[in-house]
Amino acid sequence: NVSTTFTMKMLKRILLLLFGLSLASLVFISRCGLKLEEELDAAENVGLMPSQESGMGFSGQYLDLLRQQKEEHEREIEELQKKIQDLQRKLAEFEGGVDPIIVISKSTKDPKIQEKRCVDYIQKQLNNAELKYGIPLNNEYEVIPFNHFTFSRVYPVELGLGKRVVEKPIGSRRKDLLEIFVRSLENINKERRGKDRSTVDDFVEGMFMNEPTTGSQYELYFKEKNSTRAYRKVTLMRPFGPVQMISKELIRTSKEIINLILPLSGRIDTFRGFMEKFVKVGVQLDKRVFLTVVYFGEVGLRDVRVILTQVSRENHFRNIKLLTLNETFSRGKGLQVGAHYWNRDDVILFMCDVDVVFSDRFLERCRLNTSPGKKVYYPIVFSLYNPNIVYSLQGKDIPLENEQLVISRDTGFWRDFGFGMTCQYRSDFINIKGFDEEIIGWGGEDVMLYRKYVRSSLTVIRATDPGIFHIWHEKSCDPNLAVEQYRACLRSRALNEASHAQLGLLAFQDELKRHQLQKKAENPSRVSDDSEYSYVERNKKNEIENNY
Repeated sequence: NVSTTFTMKMLKRILLLLFGLSLASLVFISRCGLKLEEELDAAENVGLMPSQESGMGFSGQYLDLLRQQKEEHEREIEELQKKIQDLQRKLAEFEGGVDPIIVISKSTKDPKIQEKRCVDYIQKQLNNAELKYGIPLNNEYEVIPFNHFTFSRVYPVELGLGKRVVEKPIGSRRKDLLEIFVRSLENINKERRGKDRSTVDDFVEGMFMNEPTTGSQYELYFKEKNSTRAYRKVTLMRPFGPVQMISKELIRTSKEIINLILPLSGRIDTFRGFMEKFVKVGVQLDKRVFLTVVYFGEVGLRDVRVILTQVSRENHFRNIKLLTLNETFSRGKGLQVGAHYWNRDDVILFMCDVDVVFSDRFLERCRLNTSPGKKVYYPIVFSLYNPNIVYSLQGKDIPLENEQLVISRDTGFWRDFGFGMTCQYRSDFINIKGFDEEIIGWGGEDVMLYRKYVRSSLTVIRATDPGIFHIWHEKSCDPNLAVEQYRACLRSRALNEASHAQLGLLAFQDELKRHQLQKKAENPSRVSDDSEYSYVERNKKNEIENNY
């Protein structure tokens, strides 16, 4: 009885110990290193192993219980290890933006495991893509359209710099489609011989589109041999790989001075307004700018000196320099002279125009997107339409200039064909030999400089910038310009006036008024006042309703 009582107490203690350890293992399993084999040894020591002499029937059952408990703990260890790996993945994604698959791949040196994980990730991308089955979308704005293409032509959905509705595939697009085309022919001809093999002449047409999260999708059609109405369709996908961390760096801009170079000839009132805005943004907010004005001719020079002197005295601002050239205005020549005048340490040059308004955030982006010997910044400026057209269609008075700085399809457009506003280090400008000073008058010099950078080893950062606006002003094209310059000037003048829809309303204004009068005559009780609910306001309301 004494031995039985002692044995029962020991069993209870062991069971309580196992229960406590099983709970603790959920948190500390990786550190505790629970060893159930030792408990089996302990069971043997206290006489709980099966024995013919003991005659205790429950001892074998207890050992089975211990073994089951051991298996359960092993399963718990596996589950906890998986949870630890999942947490490591999420932590890596949160802290560094690195894809968890890459983190796990780095944790093992086995190339087969790395290859399997890479294959699994690609398969995941293929499964997520809309290749075999449609994916439910929220609205029509989420549909990604395909671009149609043939062997020598692409019909793009999104128009590029040239706004061409059909274009030859060039650059990276040409390499992409050529590789897809070759791969398609290889797969079609894999089991064909001789005359049955498909060739370039059998290609009919294709489509491609880019899905931002999964990759690029392609569909190509080839005529089937010896058949007039049969086609061989090839579907391919270029899946995107995991997100890669390229670099981390700390950029300090507190000591980066921007030398704003402004070529000018006449236009004194416009210059006075420019200086008022420059004081608010550059002098009072940013405080890390230098202004170099290059003035052409004698007319208006005295007024420019007075304005600059007044700004310097009232704001205790000494970072101003006026350079004068007694010759015909040339923007390229003015910027060249302003850049070469600076003889201190390397500095960021912001090449500007008197019709431009910018914010302190733009100046900061100017610093962030330039690096000597590495990259230059070419912002895409938002160009405002003629306010006389924009606001007359709304039946409103023209607001103050600051209130006109609104980015919408009714107020302006992204000037993607303009390259005049640019930020770059002086050393890069000198090394690339700057502007072509032989270009006289309007336009051309900025495009030539831009092409120099595009063809160089420097990275050109081209991006829309919501902090810089081109203010509308009347333009007159000099008939003495060369044909290409004159054509570019007229094109720019036409695009600056208003949007396509607004110009259309102006063209059909008489027809619109007749329609309004007719409707009022048919239903006099109905109030219809388009001045209160204008075209622009209707467009904004429709856009909000469609997007939200």
